[in-house]
Amino acid sequence: MNYTRMVIEKEAPEEYGYDRIRYNLSESSIADQKLSDIGLSLPDLTLFYGEHRGDKDLRALIAAQDEGLSPGDVLVTAGAAGALFIISTALLSERDHLVVVRPNYATNIETPKAIGCAISYVDLDFDGGFTIDVGRVAAQMRPNTRLVSVTCPHNPTGTMMSQADLDALVELAESRNCHLLVDETYRDLSYGRRLPSAASLSARAISVSSLSKAFGIPGIRIGWLVTRDTALQEQFLAAKEQIGICGSVIDETIARSMLERRDDFLKKLLPEMAKRRDIVQAWIDREPLVDWVRPQGGVVGFPRLNVDAGFDLDRFYVNLLENHGTYVGPGHWFDMPKRFFRVGFGWPKEAELQGGLDAISAALRE
Repeated sequence: MNYTRMVIEKEAPEEYGYDRIRYNLSESSIADQKLSDIGLSLPDLTLFYGEHRGDKDLRALIAAQDEGLSPGDVLVTAGAAGALFIISTALLSERDHLVVVRPNYATNIETPKAIGCAISYVDLDFDGGFTIDVGRVAAQMRPNTRLVSVTCPHNPTGTMMSQADLDALVELAESRNCHLLVDETYRDLSYGRRLPSAASLSARAISVSSLSKAFGIPGIRIGWLVTRDTALQEQFLAAKEQIGICGSVIDETIARSMLERRDDFLKKLLPEMAKRRDIVQAWIDREPLVDWVRPQGGVVGFPRLNVDAGFDLDRFYVNLLENHGTYVGPGHWFDMPKRFFRVGFGWPKEAELQGGLDAISAALRE
């Protein structure tokens, strides 16, 4: 494994310093929750080794969200990042090939790079609405392709594939005898119809999610992977046991309590996040130098700056942060041109969101 730090982590707001940022529009989740926010107090837990697969009641709550899944199909991991690491290291070697739909969450690219496998990219296009073309994915596949990696709702654009496209990707994985990885971290933040978990559709599909983005509790480091392939699940479990044996019983207790409140939590959250999305839309409608593809899920979008080739993008980002105290996620976090940036509208307060958007407009004109 040839590890290198990911740019998105080196430049994360916690690395730069939260106290130096006035308007933080770089975050990819809803606002961080306190135990009191979710009405939770911890019981007097025995701090033993937990179940290696994860708390059985927690796994049952996860599996119950889709027909055809059982608790045995679920492996609780250290966040979605832990799930993605397990999947890559279990399935890929330097002899294998991966197809990644890009942009994508950095771990879905950097861990395979560290392994040394061959990677082919299918780049989504702004002018095409960041929609996936299954035919282009199929064209990139090779005899040694082991994995196809996508996110839905998409990170960082917030777009969603159709049910037909998801079905086509599943069929492609089945016909080519490889696996389809769908990072579904934002699935609970779908503003329209929520797609089924890919893992519920085929044993060739692997679903990954967590409580970090949609539920605002990244500090407990709870995520999961789901697969109906029992032999593969056993391999993933072996990887987890060798990395850390089991998860934290404290974290899993909080996670179980959150998912027991899931429906009520999302019922209140989704209208508020839709309102925030409308705030960004209204700003873009009146800002001629910025455009975006309206997100259909999640709490991030990926606007494009409508500036000419002579526009100094590096100076713009420095000015935006140092003089306006506003932080966004520049395109290079996602191997994309700096004309693009990720804006998170779920983490800041409404006034902070508006203040940050106004600061972007001011920095563009300076």
